[in-house]
Amino acid sequence: MWETERRPPDGTAEDTPDEQGHLVLRSPEQSKALGYPLRHRMVNLLRQRPATLRRLADALGMGKGTIGHHVRVPREAGLVRLTGTRRVRGGTEQYFALVSSGLRVHQDATVGPGFLVRAALGEMLPGRRDEPSHTALRHLWLTADEARALEARWRALSDEAHPANSMRGEPYGLLSSLFRADVPSLPPEDEH
Repeated sequence: MWETERRPPDGTAEDTPDEQGHLVLRSPEQSKALGYPLRHRMVNLLRQRPATLRRLADALGMGKGTIGHHVRVPREAGLVRLTGTRRVRGGTEQYFALVSSGLRVHQDATVGPGFLVRAALGEMLPGRRDEPSHTALRHLWLTADEARALEARWRALSDEAHPANSMRGEPYGLLSSLFRADVPSLPPEDEH
């Protein structure tokens, strides 16, 4: 799960998971590591289970050397870790995993919600008639209290555990954002 937060700063260190066990992203190095589409796709693969460079390369249709280079960046940023090794035919395979099951973008990070929108657009496949799909932009006129209540309801829904499991079905993305919209208002009508 990816999420941006707009909560008061909690003093959590950038490499310390939050209350849901999500790694809170703050540093420019972490933003750089996730800002490249190939690395973002690798992170999505590693959400499923630890993998070797060869398995990542096969899944992404790329060379092992290219994948090795791109694994290094999120590893140096503290997002990916080495979880084990295995001897194979005169060599050693390394298994890599995410350091956390979910990632949350801190409100003070150099990237914000736009990062998630770009990530969703990069993952979005063209829809087919037989697949469920719905995209809409809706504007709601809410009071601040109503907006806070809606945010709390959506947070509760989005915080439900839903582990990545390729044996269970196909991946679907759900991007939701509650934001102050730059929509002008008409002045009240003259009563003539």
